[in-house]
Amino acid sequence: MGSYSKKSSAEWFIDQINVENAKLLAFVLVLGFIGYHGILHLRYGPDSCNWLLSSGRYKGDHEWQPYGCMLHKYSKTDARRCLRYLAFWGKYNSFAFIGDSRLEQLYEYFIGVLKTRVDIDSSYSTKDHHMPNYTYVDNKLRLSVTFIWSDDVSRTMVEQFRTWQYSDSPPSVIVASTGLQLIKNRNTTEQALEEYKRNLTQLVQPIDALAARKTQVLWKLSESVDTTKIKNDVKITNSDIDAYNRAAVEILQHSATKLWNSPRLAAAAASSSDGLSISPTALRHSAQILLNMFCNDHMNFNDGTCCAQPEPCTQLQLLTFALFLLCAVLTSIQYIWRWSQNIKQRIEGYSLVNQNAVETPSAMAALAKLGMIMAYFYLCDRTNFFMKENKYYSEWSFWLPVGYVFALGLFFTDESRSSSHSRVLNRDQTNEWKGWMQLVILVYQVTGASKVLPIYMLVRALVSSYLFLTGYGHFYYTWKTGDTGLVRYFRVIFRLNFLTVVLCLTMNRPYQFYSFIPLVSFWYTLMFVIFALPPHITPSSSHTMETKPYQYLYIAIKVIGLLTIVTVLYMSEVFFQKIFVTRPWKALFVNADDDIHQWWLDWKQDRYSMTYGIMFAAAYLAAQRHGTAGAAGAALGVAGAAGAALRAAGAAVALAAYAALTLLCADSSACDEIHSYVSFLPVVGYVALRNASAGLRARSSGLFRWFGSVTLELFASQSHIWLAADTHGVLVLVPGAPVLNLMLTSYVFVFAAHEIRKLTGVILPYAVPDDWRLVLRNFAIFLAILVPIGIHDGMF
Repeated sequence: MGSYSKKSSAEWFIDQINVENAKLLAFVLVLGFIGYHGILHLRYGPDSCNWLLSSGRYKGDHEWQPYGCMLHKYSKTDARRCLRYLAFWGKYNSFAFIGDSRLEQLYEYFIGVLKTRVDIDSSYSTKDHHMPNYTYVDNKLRLSVTFIWSDDVSRTMVEQFRTWQYSDSPPSVIVASTGLQLIKNRNTTEQALEEYKRNLTQLVQPIDALAARKTQVLWKLSESVDTTKIKNDVKITNSDIDAYNRAAVEILQHSATKLWNSPRLAAAAASSSDGLSISPTALRHSAQILLNMFCNDHMNFNDGTCCAQPEPCTQLQLLTFALFLLCAVLTSIQYIWRWSQNIKQRIEGYSLVNQNAVETPSAMAALAKLGMIMAYFYLCDRTNFFMKENKYYSEWSFWLPVGYVFALGLFFTDESRSSSHSRVLNRDQTNEWKGWMQLVILVYQVTGASKVLPIYMLVRALVSSYLFLTGYGHFYYTWKTGDTGLVRYFRVIFRLNFLTVVLCLTMNRPYQFYSFIPLVSFWYTLMFVIFALPPHITPSSSHTMETKPYQYLYIAIKVIGLLTIVTVLYMSEVFFQKIFVTRPWKALFVNADDDIHQWWLDWKQDRYSMTYGIMFAAAYLAAQRHGTAGAAGAALGVAGAAGAALRAAGAAVALAAYAALTLLCADSSACDEIHSYVSFLPVVGYVALRNASAGLRARSSGLFRWFGSVTLELFASQSHIWLAADTHGVLVLVPGAPVLNLMLTSYVFVFAAHEIRKLTGVILPYAVPDDWRLVLRNFAIFLAILVPIGIHDGMF
């Protein structure tokens, strides 16, 4: 008998480390996070205002990050625009502060945020009541901000709350606090705390009545003091402050009062010079918290999710998810029927023929899986079920992950398995290039590094490189095959746009929201049209250039035609807009605000990048055809060690020249103007450096190749299940642990993108068959579906 070697547990474990099991683990993690956040909502409620007021932390840039939601940074203009908007709709913006000296500090800082000039205009005034009470009034904004002095929960405070209770127009927001002066004036004893609680009890009924009339009442817990800075004769300890805070929480937590604890945390991290007053940093964050609480739900700033309701689900979104649900139901019925037939035949003693045969993937099942993934997308980005936080940039937060990514990429370097590994920009090399570029762009997006001009220009160069590769790859394919048919075109367009179209329908975002996808689709379409027009480049002509040199002329004419179209469109922005805002394709080029300016900026920055790729491919293939310097090095110069050194030096000069240009230009607009003319420098420089020797050309990073195969899915998906709030923030699945959260959200994000790519491959043959007549039929059906959507959205 033959002996069979049994795998060890380590070997078995290694066998289980594969993409499919990784996806299964990602699915289990998503279910776990849904359960965890569901419990959090049941325990603490779904109101992000409670998160804003209760907890938070300082990030490395000394900006306050509330727990679980995003804080918009209100400028003076933003704050006044909010109040003006509410005043336009008839709301009287009334704020009241009642408390001791610390609350007076916040009052003064708050009106400082709203003031724009000295009180010389009659519409701006500060009215003195009996000192030290103040009221600031701005008639244009229908704004009133009042401060009332009360260093204890005294008769003054209680009567004031009762006055507001019975007022015809109570304040919109009341901020109350005491404690510091109280602790100064008396010892903290059990008797004093009990008296404090009894006095607080008298506030509960007026507060509840005010809350029923839509007044928001905040009780601001007292901040700690810096005992190392206060004078010796001032007997205040943090334990006394904590005792009074606990007493306030004990009484007011059962009322409609919103306990405001976050300023206490902020002040603890940023103490003042005298140890007693609140530091300017803590005051700034407190004022921002108030404005976010009051304005976010009205202004809809993308980076302000605290106290903001998610956008409502549209009819189109409901219909799209209903269709996905129908696919899931039909797939389940089909699976149950097959399973029952299998059981029935086994019971009757029959065995299934070819039961081990691999079944053809079902488009219906693929759509059902895609619908489940889209439901996760919707839960992450279009609801407040999962938390969101603001981005944080520092030099370390950007460059450290980038360095880590490249270290991992080098670790997974291996010999190229491609049969064309000796060719410049072979398949493994282009996938590797796309992979590391996508990873760098992801780090750029998650850290908000766009504010740093050199990094911004680096990413612009990466986008240009992708368009360069698009031009290079499609021209190379056309040269080798001569295929400029409709089937080829629609397969490429479907591959580029399938996920994007699904996201537009399910996430209620315009096509231009996924700006890179429309850009690549436009340039590929323009290139396809030009090369599909006669005279054609056929496979036979590309192999017989020596006998038919006029084929080079055809290529030159087509490239010149492409450059002419680009130049004509660029010469006049008005003409450009007239072309692209023409209905019905206007919807493809305008953003959510019906503005085409962003498309104009993106288009002109990379208007030559694809043409550079076509020209490079033509030059390389022509040199390769004539064998001027060998198959691999013909387009890059001389061969041998000296040639490798020369190419490396030339590449370094090109890369350094582009880097110098980005450092010398004054601002982003100036850099953007010159970028389109010099974007070939870093691209060609990298190609020369990457192919400096045969050894470098024959090796590539498996990790980067893998990421390069899912570039489109990663780019389109990042906005919804990795970033948040239309890319202005980051998704939070693990609150309070930023590094762990980034690792887990990245894991789920990457394998969701890989699964979407797989599902797209399953659906592609059904959507774009081999027969061009069936392709046109499917395209007509797609247009017929879009027509009612377009009519509803005003496209026609």
